[in-house]
This record gives sequence, C-alpha cells and structure tokens, in this order.
Amino acid sequence: MAGTMTAIAIEGGKGAAEALKPVEVQRPEAGAGQILIKIAAAGVNRPDLLQRMGFYPPPPGSPETLGLEVAGEVVTGSGRWKVGDKVCALLGGGGYAQYAVVDARHALPIPKGLDLVHAAALPETVFTVFANVFEHGALKAGETLLVHGGTSGIGTTAIAMAKAAGAKVIATGRGADKKAKALDLGADVAIDTKTEDFAAIVKAAGGADVVLDMVGASYFEKNLDALNVGGRIVYIASLGGPVLEAPVMKIMQKRAVITGSTLRPRSADEKARLAAEVERVVWPWIEAGQVKPLIDATFPLADAAKAHAHLEAGEHVGKVVLTV
Repeated sequence: MAGTMTAIAIEGGKGAAEALKPVEVQRPEAGAGQILIKIAAAGVNRPDLLQRMGFYPPPPGSPETLGLEVAGEVVTGSGRWKVGDKVCALLGGGGYAQYAVVDARHALPIPKGLDLVHAAALPETVFTVFANVFEHGALKAGETLLVHGGTSGIGTTAIAMAKAAGAKVIATGRGADKKAKALDLGADVAIDTKTEDFAAIVKAAGGADVVLDMVGASYFEKNLDALNVGGRIVYIASLGGPVLEAPVMKIMQKRAVITGSTLRPRSADEKARLAAEVERVVWPWIEAGQVKPLIDATFPLADAAKAHAHLEAGEHVGKVVLTV
C-alpha cells in the first residue's frame, strides 16, 4: 500500500495565490519505465502561475497538481537509476508534493557541487533555454543573444548558458536595479527598458543574432529593428500581448526567423532526447562553475501560496524554490 502524502492543491480548481493549500493525497506509484522520487525541493515557475489561474492545463496523464521540476532521492528505481540515487527531473506536473513519479529518462544526475535546492531550479529553466536558444535559435559562439527579462529565472539561466557557449549577451530589465544585476550576472550590455530604448542600444552594440522573448507583441517591432540579417526571434511567452503585427517586408529584408516553443506538451520521447542533450552539453558547464542556478528565495512546501505571491510581485532575481 503506497499510503498518503502532502501535496499542494488549488482550492476551487483555480484562483489567486491564496487558493494554494496543502492536502493529503494518495502517494503515486511508479509504473513501467518510471521512477518514484522522494522530493527535497521543487522549482516554482511562471507556467505554474498560469495553471493556477486556469490557463495551462497539464498534459494528458500528468497529475493535476502543480510543479514542473524537482530534485530528490530515488525511492523506486528504473533504467539507469537505483534506490538512493540523487536526481533532478522535469515533470509534466505534480512537483509540489512529497513524492512524484517521472519517466526515468527525464531525470538527470545532480551536477557535482550542487545541493538539492539548487538542482531543483535547473530542469524547467535549463531545458527551456537549451531548446529555445540553442536548438530553435541556433545560437553559436561569437554571436549575440538579446534576452528580455534578464533577471528572471529563465533570464539568469540564459545569460549564463550563452556566456558559457562563447556568445555575447545583451540583457534587458525594468529598472536600474535589474540592469545592474544583469551586468553582475555576466551580461556584456544591460538595458533598463523603463528609461532606455533597447533597440537603439542593441543596434549600437552590433545588433542581435538571437532574441529570447517572453514579452510578445509590445516588443516585436523593436526586436525586429535590433535584429541582424539572418537573426532569429524565439518566443517562450507573450506577457506583453499574444498577437504580432508582422511587417513582412522587414522580415524579408532581415531574412528573419520568427519561432518559439513550449516544453510541457512535448512527447515523452522528445523530452528524453532533450534531457540527454542537456546532460551532454549543459551539465559540464554547471560542473565547471560556468552556469550556476541563482536562487532568489525558498519557501516551505506548505507556503506555496507565499511563493506564488512572491513570483507574481516580479521583484525576484533568479528562481523561487519550495523546500519539502
């Protein structure tokens, strides 16, 4: 008998941050090809906020509960993993809990030198940045990445990974503090979008080859303006509007590629492929100290509501993590 565990549920199915409440639920059991993880820490991500508000349902077969990334100890092994192994993993859901099951291929070893709290901040952000910046955006050494929201969990990770890959990085943020922090984190150029015209500054700095954008419509024209010929704009969210008005002539002149992706709905096989690539390319950067997950704040699992409120306030630099 599996017994029960504490997990975080959304009271009423959707709602504000305070709708997040600890509940007792059935502990999951690992099926074929899955491992059961006793969770030590779980990352909190923007998609979790969307799901809580009723906008981002879990993919078929995933738990209804929130949580896309965890770190902890293997309780039921499978594939390369045995009982007692420490892992971090990308989940379809269910990470805000004491235990979670996951496809064994979507778990990765804890990089040398990292504790479980920092490791829990890796999967969702690192997979997202790797897929979007390096695969879809095809960023190469010597090119320039423009990353919007440079102090967010995704932004801080993108700065570090692009620098590790030998690229130049221009980061934007709202406010002088965020601009200063982006420079501290390794950006070559940082821009305060409250007071500065990012397109003009990017062009003066030699233009952008890849733009990682979570803003959407309100930045599109300036992104295109700042883009070098043959550049790529990659969308991972649309916080500033979901519908682009595309000046076709300018796209043609720039030979621009406009692309984007989501991570969660990808097939299990595709996530397994991505996990193997991340372990091959990014894990050595982490173990060499070139990429360090930045933790802004940690909250106990029972305080998931406070963690969401903190993320929604938008003052964080780096990741918010729940500890179990």
